[in-house]
Amino acid sequence: MQKVQITPTVLKGKVMIPPSKSVSHRAIISAGLAEGISRVSNVILSEDIISTMKGMESLGVAVQVLGSVEEGKPVTLEIKGNPNLRIVNNTINCRESGSTLRFLIPLAALVDGEVTFTGQGKLVERPLDAYYEIFQEQGINYKNTEGLLPLTVHGRMKSGIFKLKGNVSSQFITGLMFVLPLLEGDSKIIITTEMESKGYIDLTIDVLEKFGVTIQNNNYREFLVKGNQRYINRDYRIEGDYSQAAFWIVAGTIGENITSLGLNDSSLQGDKAILEITKAMGGDWEVTAEGVEARRVETKGTTIDASQCPDLVPVLAVLGALSKGTTKIINAERLRIKESDRLKAISTELNKLGAKVSELTDGLVIEGVDELTGGTVDSWNDHRIAMAMAVASLRCAGTVTITGSDAVNKSYPHFWKDFMKLGGKVDERSMG
Repeated sequence: MQKVQITPTVLKGKVMIPPSKSVSHRAIISAGLAEGISRVSNVILSEDIISTMKGMESLGVAVQVLGSVEEGKPVTLEIKGNPNLRIVNNTINCRESGSTLRFLIPLAALVDGEVTFTGQGKLVERPLDAYYEIFQEQGINYKNTEGLLPLTVHGRMKSGIFKLKGNVSSQFITGLMFVLPLLEGDSKIIITTEMESKGYIDLTIDVLEKFGVTIQNNNYREFLVKGNQRYINRDYRIEGDYSQAAFWIVAGTIGENITSLGLNDSSLQGDKAILEITKAMGGDWEVTAEGVEARRVETKGTTIDASQCPDLVPVLAVLGALSKGTTKIINAERLRIKESDRLKAISTELNKLGAKVSELTDGLVIEGVDELTGGTVDSWNDHRIAMAMAVASLRCAGTVTITGSDAVNKSYPHFWKDFMKLGGKVDERSMG
């Protein structure tokens, strides 16, 4: 485990935003289901993306990294797809990647034989009930350990009608969307509650369309999927990640001017909401030819509905903690089953720094302060908590020590390097 000690200073300049992790997962899987060779470019080899690459290799897809690998440098993946998946390795270690686990489980129901999914950290206990209900209806055999990973799946999925809740995780819906187009017969996904995280579903449908697969979206209440479709190989470039840009947009808002490069202004990513939310709080940013430039300004509290952008909550809590008045974050109960209980984690650690955060069942109430104090905080082994604490350090009176700082490797392995490029003063140390 690593820790960093940050001496508060001003960050300023330009930063290239890492490629979208969400789009990368979807493109790698889609390329893997296509016949022929695809090249997926602008990929960062974070722990989560490596998990998906290795998972696809376990199912008979060949993935090759072109060129040399350097920390923080994007690579191109050459993917030789295999629409007729087969078991090369019957154990898939998803490490701590919820996307890898929930996206690949339905793929395991396309092959002959048993596939076992393992994981680490909080992933072991993240719920999979939506799939278990489908397996029971379709007669697919599965076994787990008292509801926890490892999970072993054995059976063939059939087309049909699939009913899913929209307020649990969009990852289950995406997982089905990868597989249903390949089955004999048409299928329908019916959403039984209000749909949350619509942006992630939009991303899935868009990426699938780029690879030749069409899904009809009927106002997020049902999705019609024609069977006997084929994925088409292609070259695909991953766009910048708004969920990562959010940390620098908030850092620019509470610190100095920071320009986030490499973003797609017409992106379908739900986390693009960071722009409208910060604007509602008085943020001052501009979309330029280079990217999004965020400027320091005094912000005010507001009410933030997190149902469509849960990953933004940790860094928005930091912004709320340093804004005038009260910020309320609502409809965020799903954050309790992420890499950490993010509502408890962000409230606990921000309060250690002198913030005034109250935790609710499904959200947070934050009373703004002019300045935080500093101190020692923990990442909870959660990349977004670690990065949010780094942003909070910019407005602390004293130093901030973050234990478990290497959690950023999950999605943004060169975060600390970028932090220092912008002027951050970081002392990195090993805890042995």
